[in-house]
Amino acid sequence: MQAISITPRAAAPKVTLTSAAAAKVADLIAREDEGIMALRLGVRPGGCSGFSYELELDSKIDDADIVNTFDGVKLVVDPQSMEKVNGAEIDYRDTLQGAGFHINNPNVERACGCGNSFS
Repeated sequence: MQAISITPRAAAPKVTLTSAAAAKVADLIAREDEGIMALRLGVRPGGCSGFSYELELDSKIDDADIVNTFDGVKLVVDPQSMEKVNGAEIDYRDTLQGAGFHINNPNVERACGCGNSFS
């Protein structure tokens, strides 16, 4: 018998949505009259720490985009942004202090107090 060498595939890059975040996004999409939409996470230069997160509903998905589905909601991340958010989790919280999406990103070395800017 001949030995076969198998090279393991690297795990696909991924950002996850909690159930609470997926439910909120589904609610926001249902309010739009745009057809099929997804939540797009992007990272852009700016903010007080160097980069800032950008979340938006988007109906366009490029071939290079990384797409994952959580509870029926598509989450789309472009490859350049994925380099900075791989392994992150997006949550939605509704508390007495306020409601909104929160991103827990293990790649952050330094963040500002607002939670929207990081390096």
